[in-house]
Amino acid sequence: MTDEQSVFILLTNTGTLFTRVIQTYTKAPYNHASISFDRNLHELYSFGRKHPNNPLNGGFVREDIQTGTYSKYPNTTCVIYELRVSSREVEKMKRVLHIFVRSQQKFLYNLLGVIGVAIKEPVEFSNSYFCSQFVAEILQRSGIRLWNKLPALVTPDDLRRSERLQLVYEGKLSEYRPEMESI
Repeated sequence: MTDEQSVFILLTNTGTLFTRVIQTYTKAPYNHASISFDRNLHELYSFGRKHPNNPLNGGFVREDIQTGTYSKYPNTTCVIYELRVSSREVEKMKRVLHIFVRSQQKFLYNLLGVIGVAIKEPVEFSNSYFCSQFVAEILQRSGIRLWNKLPALVTPDDLRRSERLQLVYEGKLSEYRPEMESI
């Protein structure tokens, strides 16, 4: 690819009740996915809790690894992957993301979609996503297909198992330092 850039995928496990319930079923080490356009994870986006103390109020969120939900769960474990893409693909991703940012109040968390993944039947509603569905949607709408399945069936573990993603870091999120990268 000419003019390559990086996009970063963050998978986390906060240890919350919701995460533990999902983990009981999935047996996967990470059950939340986010996407970032910088290695410092300053611009980090996903679908999750809008307020750290209220797990029932979810939707499109700009996450911060220093504050918000992650500060409430300092023992959060994570894995960070790098995806090398063209500058054109990044441009497309940012255009798709801008749609979410511009209309963020319209978006809801797709809890039924999470159940749909469990029964292998996509459950899709207009303006409703769960975390890995959102990341997969951003990638797919930008022309990046890492799986042969609908975004509504993509799990954080599918992201973890993608051969196109290169491991950058694994450990406690609070201990992540971009200069620790192994590129």
